[in-house]
Amino acid sequence: MRTSKAGRCIAVLYMLLLMFVVTGCSEKYVVLDPKGPIGEQQKDLMIVSTLLCLVVIIPVLILTAVIVWRYRDRKGRKAKYTPNWEHSTTLEAIWWGIPIIIIITIGIITVKYTYSLEPSKPLEATAKPITIQVTNLDWKWLFQYPEQGIATVNYVQFPEDVPIRFEITSDAPMNSFWIPQLGGQMYAMSGMAMVLHLQADEQGEYMGSGANFTGKEFAKMYFKAKATSQDSFDQWVKEVKSSSPELTLDGYKKLAEQGTSDVQSFSAFPEGLFEMTVTKYAASHNHGLSTREMKEVRVDK
Repeated sequence: MRTSKAGRCIAVLYMLLLMFVVTGCSEKYVVLDPKGPIGEQQKDLMIVSTLLCLVVIIPVLILTAVIVWRYRDRKGRKAKYTPNWEHSTTLEAIWWGIPIIIIITIGIITVKYTYSLEPSKPLEATAKPITIQVTNLDWKWLFQYPEQGIATVNYVQFPEDVPIRFEITSDAPMNSFWIPQLGGQMYAMSGMAMVLHLQADEQGEYMGSGANFTGKEFAKMYFKAKATSQDSFDQWVKEVKSSSPELTLDGYKKLAEQGTSDVQSFSAFPEGLFEMTVTKYAASHNHGLSTREMKEVRVDK
């Protein structure tokens, strides 16, 4: 049964509408608008890999359309009829050789970037790195600043052009910590202390989120990541210390209960809270933390 022209037009319009809705044409593609050295390198890897794949995909799509059109069933067809044709060494070499070369090239490039973008590898910079401890909770993010002695919920601030050492764990089901414009995501898992190094090259506000399904409110696990000047960051720390309440151990236990949260800030938090959360479940696994560093974060239960 042949499809009418109207039916084909409707199908095409439907597909275009679906593409418009899925891709969110009105939204900014934040992954392709990096604001840090890690995000920039990851974008380069995506672009190079995509272009190499298109070297195969575009000719295949074009040839598919040409073959379908040329050999379609119609009167007066002039395409050469070769029923006994079965092999061409030249064609075999082309459609096997080119993809193999491209796959090898992509593999070499990916391995190179994989080692250079190892998340636990410190970034090269003249500025001293800042450490921010991240704890995944149901359904919120707790950020602790061990050097500044403050903590925040669903909001993280840091100076521009300063490497950030994120130490990440979970006191809830596994999630994935992600600031798309700064770099790739890192899993937050209970009993593990993961390390992720990122940096913002310019001031601005960036979206952060949990990128893993963790229950009915997981879609609300967004946070704001703000890069400012060093002076603005220091001023913000002073304001938090002077105007915010302390986070007590009982307060943390209540905060860790299931539920969403607005932005909060605390002028202090229990000493060793992050380490206690890591060792609460297990202390035998880590990513990026050396054995010596893990011993330093362990506390007696």
